Amino acid sequence: MRCTLGVDMGTSSSKGVLVDADGVIVASATRAHEVDRPRSGWVEMDGRVWWEEFVSIARELIAAEPTAQVVGVGVSGMGPCILLTDEADEPVRPAILYGVDTRATAQIARMTADLGVDDITRVGGSTLTSQAGGPKIAWVAEEEPRAWDRARRLFMPASWLARRLTGAYVLDHQSASQVSPLYDIEREQWHDPWWQRYAGDIAQPALGWAGDIAGRVTADAASATGIPAGTPVIVGTIDAWTEAVSVGAHEAGDLMLMYGTTMFMIHTNSADASAGALRTPSMWTTAGAFAGTRNLAGGLSTSGALTAWLRDLTDADYPELLADAATSGPGARGLLMLPYFAGERTPIQDPDARGVIAGLTLAHTRGDLYRAALEATALAVRHNVETMRAAGADIRRIVAVGGGTQGQLWLQVVSDVTGLVQEVPATTIGASYGASFLAATATAHTGGEPRIAEWNPVAQTVTPDPTLRTLYDALFDRYVRLYEASRDVVHELADDQRRASTPTTPTPEAS
Repeated sequence: MRCTLGVDMGTSSSKGVLVDADGVIVASATRAHEVDRPRSGWVEMDGRVWWEEFVSIARELIAAEPTAQVVGVGVSGMGPCILLTDEADEPVRPAILYGVDTRATAQIARMTADLGVDDITRVGGSTLTSQAGGPKIAWVAEEEPRAWDRARRLFMPASWLARRLTGAYVLDHQSASQVSPLYDIEREQWHDPWWQRYAGDIAQPALGWAGDIAGRVTADAASATGIPAGTPVIVGTIDAWTEAVSVGAHEAGDLMLMYGTTMFMIHTNSADASAGALRTPSMWTTAGAFAGTRNLAGGLSTSGALTAWLRDLTDADYPELLADAATSGPGARGLLMLPYFAGERTPIQDPDARGVIAGLTLAHTRGDLYRAALEATALAVRHNVETMRAAGADIRRIVAVGGGTQGQLWLQVVSDVTGLVQEVPATTIGASYGASFLAATATAHTGGEPRIAEWNPVAQTVTPDPTLRTLYDALFDRYVRLYEASRDVVHELADDQRRASTPTTPTPEAS
C-alpha cells in the first residue's frame, strides 16, 4: 500500500498522519507539548523537540501499518519562527515563535525608522509587526551577542525537519516572505542589502515552493525514523498555509479560517491581482504556498488558547462549557469580551493590548463567560474580514479547518457574528493532512496526481442565522469602541506586567 507521511509541528502539539493514495488516513499520532513563556511577551520553544517528536511520530505511524510503503514525506510547522543554529546545526538558543512573541518592539521601531515604511512595504509587502521575522533576528543580535556570534543558519519547523531528514538547507517562499523585511516579495528572492545589514553571517537558505522536493531521506535519518532511505521529502511551509491546502482553500477568492490555539485567516489571490492592490498596514501580504499566488493574511493571538484558559480556570471540561454556553445564548447575557489576552495581531497590530471583560455582574455564570469568549473570537474574525474587504479582497468562498471545527457551537457563532457561510470538509485534522497531500502530489506519476476535492470533500455547510444580525451588528460596534476606550489603560497595565516579569539581576547572556 503506497502511503505518504505528513507531520506538522504546532503550538500545542505535533501531529502526524499516514495517508493512502486515495486520501484515507490509515494511522495518526499526536505528541502534546508546551511552549515556554519566560517573560511577559516572550514565547519560545526548544527546536530540538521538533526533531525528537518527528522521530517518535514517524516510528509510531510506520509500526501502526506494517504494509504501508512510504513513498513521500510532508513537513509543516507553526511560523514564522526564528530558530538560529551554529555551523553544526545546534540551536544557539530556543526558537522565537511567530506573532504571539512580542519581544522585538524596539527593533521594529528602529528598523522602521531606519528603512522607512514605504520601502519596507514596497520590498516586503507588509509593515513590520510582531509577526515579522527580521526584527526578531535583530533582537538576538542586540540582546544575546554570544548566541548571535555562533549563529550561522536560519530555520523554521518545516525547514528544520527537512534539514534533519535530507541535509538540504532550504526555506519555502511563503515562510521567507514572513522574514520581513529581508525578502523581496515581487522578485521572490532574498533582499541582499537588508539581509547583509541585519542577518550578518547567517547563510541564506535556498528558496523553493512548499510542494517542491527538498531532498531524500539520508541513511542516518532512515535509521532514526524508520522511513526508507531515499524517500523524497518536500520543502513544506507554515502550518496555516498547509492547512489551507488540506481543505482546498488555496484558489483565488478563497478564505481559510483555521480554528486552533490561535485563529488564522488566509485569503488567496493571483500575484498579478495583488501587486500593490491588496496591501494594508493592518494585515500581512505574503507570497503564496504556490508559484503565481499571493495572500492577504491575518491572525488572532488567542482563540483556542482563550477557551483552554477558561476550561482550566473553571475546572470544567469542554462538553460542560459548551452546554453552558448554549444555554447562555447569543449576547452572553450582556457580556462583551476583548480576546486580547496575549496582545493582538491583526488588524489592530497591538502587542500591548490585553483582555477585557465588560458587563460582569454577580449573576453571570461560567457559561456566560465561555459564550462571551466564543463571541469575542468571532468578533475578531469579523474585524479581520471587514479589514480585508476594505483593502479590496474579493472573498467568494470560506472554508473552516482545525481542531475547533469539531465544536458545532463555535462554528455557528462565527457564522452568526460574521454573516459568513462556512464550508467544513470531511477531514479537518489540518496541516499534517495537507503536508501528506503535498507529498503525494510531488511523488505522483505523471497524470496521476491526486485532487484535494476527491481526498477531502465538503461534509457540511454552516449558514448564519439572519435573525441575529441586528444583535451582532450592535455588539460588533461596541467591540470596536471598547478597545478604543480601554486602550490607554491596558497599555499602562501591560507596562506594569513587563516590569513585574523582568529579572532584577542580569541574565548570563546579557551580562
